[in-house]
Amino acid sequence: MKSLVCMKVAPKVDQIKFDEVKKTIVREGVENEINEADKNALEAALSLKETHGGTVTVISMGPPSFEPYLRLAVSMGADDAILLSDRAFAAADTFATSRVLAQAIKKVGLFDLVFCGEASSDGSTEQVPSSIAEWLGVPQITYANNIKIEDSKVVGRRVITGGYEIIESQLPVLVSVELGANTPRFPDFRRKRWADKEFKLTVWNIQDLGLNPNDVGLLGSYTIVKELKSLPAPARKGEFVTGSPQEIAKKLAQVIKASA
Repeated sequence: MKSLVCMKVAPKVDQIKFDEVKKTIVREGVENEINEADKNALEAALSLKETHGGTVTVISMGPPSFEPYLRLAVSMGADDAILLSDRAFAAADTFATSRVLAQAIKKVGLFDLVFCGEASSDGSTEQVPSSIAEWLGVPQITYANNIKIEDSKVVGRRVITGGYEIIESQLPVLVSVELGANTPRFPDFRRKRWADKEFKLTVWNIQDLGLNPNDVGLLGSYTIVKELKSLPAPARKGEFVTGSPQEIAKKLAQVIKASA
């Protein structure tokens, strides 16, 4: 079974800042990490590989500085990793991003499963997985918190209000994995030494993918941010209750009764 995992490298959540002039996320001078939901996607792919065999390839779009994160994914168990890196890809919205990722998947060739995290921690649009599926023309199972193979079918479990859904699909299929759906494994440290020193990372640019510069990056994007607003945290009412323990208990009981 051949699985591909689309992995994003994003700024750490507590360091996300915005450029007020360009109206973009500031990428310089901040620490990055593998998007948390994408770690869950990678774990789902690796778990299926352990059960059914096959290979797992990680694909990421970004600058050369993202290379260590792809090597980290290899040290966690991925068989191969591909970095899509070209200045033409910069400032892409979800439409242009999904187009590049889908084109890379087509270049890889036949596949059984494409895994994505449900959303990225910086953009959080949740649009890229479904968009990739549309570009590829394959069915999709979104927001899955469990995935397995039964009788040559992919069976996904999705939590909904009041219960859960079971979704089945024939291969090939794209699966977006819910944040926190599993516990991503730690890197194998012996494998990490090999991944850091000997693993040959594949890097593809716009020419390798056969794409037009007008269809990718900022030029190929349909979303334009016109305004940024900083929303204040919602105000919380605070009230101190004083008195003897009996008086405090009585006042609390009155507050609880009034709000029930």
